[in-house]
Amino acid sequence: MLKNYFFLIVITSFSFVLAGCPGHIGKSKGVIDDGQVHGVSPSSRPSMTMPLGMVYVPPGTFHMGPSDEDINYTFTSRNREVSIPGFWMDATELTNNKYRQFVNAVRDSTIAVMLGAPYSNDTAINWKEFRKVKLEDKKIKDQLSDAGLFIKVDAKGTKPFFNPEKLIYTYTVPKIDEMIKPENKEEFKKNPLKFYDTRKLTVYPDTAVWMKDFSYSYNEPMTKRYFAHPSFGNYPVVGVNWKQATAFCNWRTKYMNTYLEKKKMATESDFRLPSEAEWEYAARGGRSNSMFPWGNYYLRNKKGCLLANFKPGRGNYAEDGGFYTVRVDAYWPNGFGLYNMAGNVAEWTNSYFNEGAYNIVHDMSPDLRYDAKDSDPPRMKRKVVRGGSWKDVGYYLQTSTRNYEYQDTAKSYIGFRCVIDLVPRR
Repeated sequence: MLKNYFFLIVITSFSFVLAGCPGHIGKSKGVIDDGQVHGVSPSSRPSMTMPLGMVYVPPGTFHMGPSDEDINYTFTSRNREVSIPGFWMDATELTNNKYRQFVNAVRDSTIAVMLGAPYSNDTAINWKEFRKVKLEDKKIKDQLSDAGLFIKVDAKGTKPFFNPEKLIYTYTVPKIDEMIKPENKEEFKKNPLKFYDTRKLTVYPDTAVWMKDFSYSYNEPMTKRYFAHPSFGNYPVVGVNWKQATAFCNWRTKYMNTYLEKKKMATESDFRLPSEAEWEYAARGGRSNSMFPWGNYYLRNKKGCLLANFKPGRGNYAEDGGFYTVRVDAYWPNGFGLYNMAGNVAEWTNSYFNEGAYNIVHDMSPDLRYDAKDSDPPRMKRKVVRGGSWKDVGYYLQTSTRNYEYQDTAKSYIGFRCVIDLVPRR
């Protein structure tokens, strides 16, 4: 992926002049040589098919902002018309099973590095050899315990337990905003690596959020079982902070493009978190001025059934069919085919939360981003969270309601879904 970014920036940022060459110009492969311009494709490779589990959100215009009175009088948004280009979005919130695939990939990479040769060296992992490893072998277990992957407890009958702090994902992100500045042109030529950020973070969800989020409340069973038990496999992953969600997007991109390159297909753009505007546009499902993804004005249908997983009334959590979270495909999808855009879990977006953002962003694909560093004050680490959750009242289920959480904070009621910019399939 770094090669792709580097090539893109070089071509688009710096002047690229071909020397004048009068006379014969070499014929490109596959071009009809009849003296006419027919065009040349950048690649003869086929592109990927429709991404699994995603739906296409077509381009359109909608009224972003309150569709009803701002009952909290927060005044952090105002109604305005904006336009959004088309994109693909996960039909459901990301599940425990899907996120576990990421965790297991990082786990296997970590184990291979810990075991060393012949499974890993300084530059690459030999997956062919690693697949022969028998992790239940006592010698292998002892080696991994000595490396810190398991924590030994000096208590009779207590087995060593897994150390999630050792599962660290490392990835590199290009600082495109810095690359394209004219004053950095010469510096980029001399030292291009200066314009890439290397990030390292643990990827295992914080399963303790079920206990930490609620004072004087018995939620230990969820802490022990929610991410570990197969019954919750198709429930939304929680306990994942914004930084972990973006790391998942990076891994998902690498995983997809590695496969596409192996099959000699064209690589695609990156998976990412949706912007705040993209999320709201998708949540409305084509209903530009409606309060909820299903329309106006009520949280129940004509039969009296609740239309989302939230906190009905004064706290009748079980009335909607789920005490905590529910399956990601529960309830009816909206007009775009997206499930649970209101309730179940709130969702991270890629946007920085600023009270006055609606007054300064563009009306074409609006977004306000800020890549906060660990040293930045907490105010700069706020990311927009949308959709409301299983523990929220109905107000937070409105498509226009804005909220935020800090990017390094995980909660039992916040998950995410990915988007990707692909050409629509015809």
